[in-house]
Amino acid sequence: QVRLVESGGGLVQAGGSLKLSCAASGIIFGGTPMGWYRQVPGKHRELVASIHSGGQTAYSDSTEGRFTISRDNTKNLVYLEMRRLKPEDTALYFCATQSGYNGPAMYWGQGTQVTVSS
Repeated sequence: QVRLVESGGGLVQAGGSLKLSCAASGIIFGGTPMGWYRQVPGKHRELVASIHSGGQTAYSDSTEGRFTISRDNTKNLVYLEMRRLKPEDTALYFCATQSGYNGPAMYWGQGTQVTVSS
């Protein structure tokens, strides 16, 4: 059974930083591409960042240069470090396994809320 559990969300002022974590179980983590997504009410879920099993990364235009995705294959963890946060980054953030690098998501966590105040 695949299980993804996000943590690290919270309330932060604009310009601040947060680091999200996602703990994975039930998969061969080291061989699985992973992604972070976010969603605000009334909008589609948006891909924020992807990381290949070997460490290659990709970012959305709105987060490149501010967000960093990383993974620890020894601990089955994937991270999203977010810097210079903006109010428009406010969303529910999810991690997910991907069917291929930067491809469609397959399994989702329950999400962690990030709120950026102006």
